[in-house]
Amino acid sequence: MKKCVLFLFLSFAVLCTIQASSLKSKNNGKPFLKVKGQDIVTPNGESFLIQGINLGNWLNPEGYMFLFKDVSSYRLIDQAFREMVGPDFTDQFWKTFKDNYITREDIAYIKQTGMNSIRLPFHYKLFTDEDYMGLKSNQDGFARVDSVIKWCKAEGLYVILDMHDAPGGQTGDNIDDSYGYPWLFESETSKQLFSEIWKKIADRYKNEPTVLGYDLLNEPIATYFTNKEEINKLLVPVYKRGVEAIRSVDPNHIILLGGAQWNSNFSMFDEKAIDSNMLYTCHRYWCDTLQSNLQDFIDFRNKVNLPLYMGETGENTDEWVGGFRRLMERNNMGWHFWPYKKMEKTSCMVHIKKPANWDLIVEYTQKPRNNFNEIRAARPDQELVKKAMLELLENIKFAHCIKNQGYIKALGMKP
Repeated sequence: MKKCVLFLFLSFAVLCTIQASSLKSKNNGKPFLKVKGQDIVTPNGESFLIQGINLGNWLNPEGYMFLFKDVSSYRLIDQAFREMVGPDFTDQFWKTFKDNYITREDIAYIKQTGMNSIRLPFHYKLFTDEDYMGLKSNQDGFARVDSVIKWCKAEGLYVILDMHDAPGGQTGDNIDDSYGYPWLFESETSKQLFSEIWKKIADRYKNEPTVLGYDLLNEPIATYFTNKEEINKLLVPVYKRGVEAIRSVDPNHIILLGGAQWNSNFSMFDEKAIDSNMLYTCHRYWCDTLQSNLQDFIDFRNKVNLPLYMGETGENTDEWVGGFRRLMERNNMGWHFWPYKKMEKTSCMVHIKKPANWDLIVEYTQKPRNNFNEIRAARPDQELVKKAMLELLENIKFAHCIKNQGYIKALGMKP
């Protein structure tokens, strides 16, 4: 009898060891981060403060990073390119743009500076069969995200996946590449697609601890709408649908929820958390670096007793970046500054050289193009435009980008 008991005990111990070893191998030995009170913690109970950068403009192009003004979202950028150089050249441009803009070298450099994570903004169309960035079907969203996660895992960086552009549009401005209104909150079709995409993403990465969490909606419901208070009431129900979809396949990852009006208004949330492993994410630009400019977020964090991290900030001088970063850290608030790279400007980690003749493209986007006569009259020399676009594809490679040392030092990192 004693031998039988001893045998069963040893068998059980061996089985547990095998399962633990299998889990460790499956997760590459890297544990999932979790929420505990107002902190993000490791399984060892150590606090983890997010310090990193946003990979903006890669999988969600924005006009201002191309030096455009009114041509401000992907849809409008794509249209202008097609008018100038045609659909075939434009499709190939976008495919190569995705290949070159963020590479293993970029991720390695981010780690080298001392950062611990990145936030990856993406367009929902990357996970559909809708026309986007050079592909008409069989979009490559998972292939792109897989690559980033692989690179980040090798470098020891965490990844937050951010749906920057949701079905129907969650913001109603160029930020979400929409049609000028947050139709997501009024469209059952869009809400269903929103949930389905997050379920697919969560199912794919449910066992990947390099993924820190899922940022469900970037900057929902812009300030411009007279009925914004009514739309705000629809935000939490949409979040609940997304959370339910994710939790049906993934119990492991943190879920991040942003407030309305550029992630600044959290009045629609009560003290009861939507999920047991979640945090809130705020954004703030162009304010002073005084405690009073962060206090509303701190008060909300204390009310709900959950972490609150700054998913976006920046676009300012090195002096301001340093001051605001220190303010957040004094208040135990993690951060991802915006953005990692863009053309010519130095309010980013690395900047891209402006190609020769790029001003011809910029000028075209500013001319009247309300009908075909105006398009034909405004169109610059096609060969010069093609040459400029091809040069941009070379300039965006990490090897050709210029490090902005003042900005990086302001983030408390090493250039």
